[in-house]
Amino acid sequence: MPGPQQRAAALDRLRAMPHWDVLVVGGGASGLGCAVDAAARGYRTLLVERGDFAGGTSSRSTKLIHGGVRYLRQGDLALVRRALVERARLLANAAPLVRPLPFVIPAHSRADLLRFAAGLKLYDLLAGARGVAPSATLGHAQTLAALPGLRDDGVVGGVRYWDAQFDDARLAIALMRSAVDLGATCLNYCAVTGLLKSGGKVRGACLRDAESGETFEAPAAVVVNAAGVYADAVRRLDDAGAMPLLTPSQGAHLVVDAGFLPGDAALLVPETEDGRVLFAIPWLGKVLIGTTDTPRDDLPDDPLPFADEVDFLLRAAGRVLARPPTRADVRSAFAGLRPLLGRPAGATATAALSREHIVHVAGSGLVTVAGGKWTTYRWMAEQVIDRAAAVAGLPPGACVTHGLPLHAAAGDEAGLPGADRRLHPALPWSEATVRFAVRHEAARTVEDVLARRTRACFVDAFAAGEAAVRVGEIIAEELSLSPSRQAALVAAACAQAARCALA
Repeated sequence: MPGPQQRAAALDRLRAMPHWDVLVVGGGASGLGCAVDAAARGYRTLLVERGDFAGGTSSRSTKLIHGGVRYLRQGDLALVRRALVERARLLANAAPLVRPLPFVIPAHSRADLLRFAAGLKLYDLLAGARGVAPSATLGHAQTLAALPGLRDDGVVGGVRYWDAQFDDARLAIALMRSAVDLGATCLNYCAVTGLLKSGGKVRGACLRDAESGETFEAPAAVVVNAAGVYADAVRRLDDAGAMPLLTPSQGAHLVVDAGFLPGDAALLVPETEDGRVLFAIPWLGKVLIGTTDTPRDDLPDDPLPFADEVDFLLRAAGRVLARPPTRADVRSAFAGLRPLLGRPAGATATAALSREHIVHVAGSGLVTVAGGKWTTYRWMAEQVIDRAAAVAGLPPGACVTHGLPLHAAAGDEAGLPGADRRLHPALPWSEATVRFAVRHEAARTVEDVLARRTRACFVDAFAAGEAAVRVGEIIAEELSLSPSRQAALVAAACAQAARCALA
């Protein structure tokens, strides 16, 4: 079904449906996971997102599906084991979007080498039969061969271990399409403006289509608040005095050319100058360097790395890479806001499910999932929908997502116009990719295509900016946009590309 008709059909369902079982607010990893789980159990499911799917934190991660080596040092073995179980499930259910990736930790002393090796053997044991491959101790020459761009500055050896890498925004689109396949209705650019209440209980939400301005009332047996860093704002629609659950933190990333770290292995530096972990990861023909951990009191829709974050990442990378990157080498820079848990929200909160996320049920019945990370999104969604179904008194339904294959990562673009024409010489995507994104993946703007349906803006912001005009022409043709609307979408995408280019 072509793009315009696809959205029109979803809006028609929204107008016609007298009552939903589950209404999910938020189209990031948590919300999309909840929509898949709820729809797979047979519940009438609606998901709404005020921007684009994965438009915030869920497209701005470090691109890792992992157990969390750093949690070993904290002694949280249960969390690591759970994440490793979910890593194995994603490798099975979401191939080829999720794939194994070797990491090498260089050591500068024999004591460090033994310490790293022991920790990674514990990591292997926690993964058990679900492990990708066993860790291995490397000698000096083997370490340099595995990391060709590493500075040979007192390196005595290293340890290689395995985790997994993924394309976060593309996995989000696969989740959205999986939810739709299962019968859910998913709408981007549809904001919650208020909550429907009766007798002190939340009974649905008031919605507004950002494109047309049309408003809707969507009655529902239960509302799931999965709005990420904005979850507290949704809670305040229910209770203006709700105490915050979250303390947001920013993680910044830089993207440089592959020549800074050639090869297939990622580099992990377990301790930088301020104790943070540093990653340098091969990703889509580039190298992704991250990450930071900077508290933020504000919640911008499009956060940017702070100057000191850029300086820190370049300085930390320069200490371990033979060719230190400079600001001029950065092809793209981006930041995401992590929804880190703060203090519990008082007596109405349900029991914490882990140190990484909680499910909170307000007295009104509003169900909020707070915290969490991509690796454990499926497990979180299972717990959320279990709780939501109990709150709403829905017929019990068993979770079936443990072995549920997700929608194909990509579609057949060969028959679409422009399959043989690239958007830009420096980018691997074709004009047909844009048409497919509009027709089948709910892309509505130039930014949707350049930042999330492709990853152009995050791998080469300069090329993305230059491709924006052609992308705008294709989208305007597909969606029958006015010249003014087309120009506005191109301008917005060019502005974002300039921000990612540190302009």
